[in-house]
Amino acid sequence: MEEVRLIELKEEIMTDNNSLAAELKKMLRGKKTFLVNIMSSPGAGKTTLILKTIELLKNRFRIAVIEADIDSVVDAEKVARLGVKAVQLRTGGFCHLDASMVSKGLDALDLDNLDLIIIENVGNLVCPAEFDTGAIRNVIILSIPEGDDKPLKYPLMFTVCDCLIVSKTDCASMFDFDAEILEKRVKKLNPEIKIFPLSARTGSGIEAWTGWLEKEIREFVESPA
Repeated sequence: MEEVRLIELKEEIMTDNNSLAAELKKMLRGKKTFLVNIMSSPGAGKTTLILKTIELLKNRFRIAVIEADIDSVVDAEKVARLGVKAVQLRTGGFCHLDASMVSKGLDALDLDNLDLIIIENVGNLVCPAEFDTGAIRNVIILSIPEGDDKPLKYPLMFTVCDCLIVSKTDCASMFDFDAEILEKRVKKLNPEIKIFPLSARTGSGIEAWTGWLEKEIREFVESPA
């Protein structure tokens, strides 16, 4: 019987990805361009939040968006209607963005004339958490209808993110969602994570989120390259 050779592809892929992600972060620091990666399950409100964030910050920062979708340009068209540069990445079936995909998106943008680039990652709570995109900060959106047990089911996502946005708070009365239990579960995984409950539809709580983002951008710009 021939000896079976085992090749650990995932380990190789992750090592290559992490190296490229580190190069992207170094390049972005040199350009003073802040890259934030927004992740969530489908329908949690990524696009709505991004549109509201652009409305509030577009007079303070030069903004662009990298949209990722398996096969559509719908969200990029919504961003473009606000007068903001949008790059659509069609992943062709891949359920996440990695550093090489984001690098292609960055190549299509004029980084010397941008302060903030927002990534809207592919919607799911598993694969996007595993791949470093080169972003300076990672954000997870969890909507009220999804339930407060998601940190138990998808712990890596809540571990790698710097910020948790609890969205759709305007419909909280219709669901059995315990915000205190959610916070305990998330803080157990990631004690440093920032949590912002908000409703992008009504605007309630959204200025706390944009205030945090603005502070992160200004600290990044003022830090040594």
